[in-house]
Amino acid sequence: MIFLVILFATLGIGVWISIALLGLGWFGVALFSNAPAVKAMATVFWASSASWTLAALPLFIWMGEILFRTRLSENLFRGVAPWVGWLPGRLFHVNVIACGIFAAVSGSSAATVATIGKMSLPELERRGYDRAMSLGSLAGSGTLGFMIPPSLIMIVYGVAAEVSLVRLYLAGFGPGILIMALYSGYIITMALLKPGLVPARELKFSWKERRAAGKELLPVLLL
Repeated sequence: MIFLVILFATLGIGVWISIALLGLGWFGVALFSNAPAVKAMATVFWASSASWTLAALPLFIWMGEILFRTRLSENLFRGVAPWVGWLPGRLFHVNVIACGIFAAVSGSSAATVATIGKMSLPELERRGYDRAMSLGSLAGSGTLGFMIPPSLIMIVYGVAAEVSLVRLYLAGFGPGILIMALYSGYIITMALLKPGLVPARELKFSWKERRAAGKELLPVLLL
């Protein structure tokens, strides 16, 4: 109980989480163990970080940075938009689908929201879509990075709990797709109940134009 109080107190005054946990761990080892605290913690650090599985984390973050720094995120928007124009809610679904695809590449919810948001929100606002609905669809869909493989959280949890990452990924894929479908279902329902959330119907796309736009998704899928 005392350690919890100290932890929340240090976090409350603005100490970084990593520094607070490090200091509390060092204090606990020094207080309850006869081993030198520095040596014991160095051994624990090495044992917990020397993992081939954890080596995947910077690679997924790097893939997210590639999407963030290049025009691939714009290609993602242009590639998805023509395929959802017939659904009630139209471009709101781009947030859901684009976040799902980006989450499957980067594995990070923060990177997903930042990348898709900087590209989709100005475009939705320019076309007259409801801002609150735009933000809501983005914020909700951004959490897909926790669920859809490869999730960084799943990797960390799998290593810490010694659980098979393959099984975690298989267990997360289905619920992730289901959540995407539920988000799109909510958007469809709200668009039918409140037509003012969506601007007047835009130009229709032919199948030829849709197939041409679909080619924009190839670099993202290859990545």
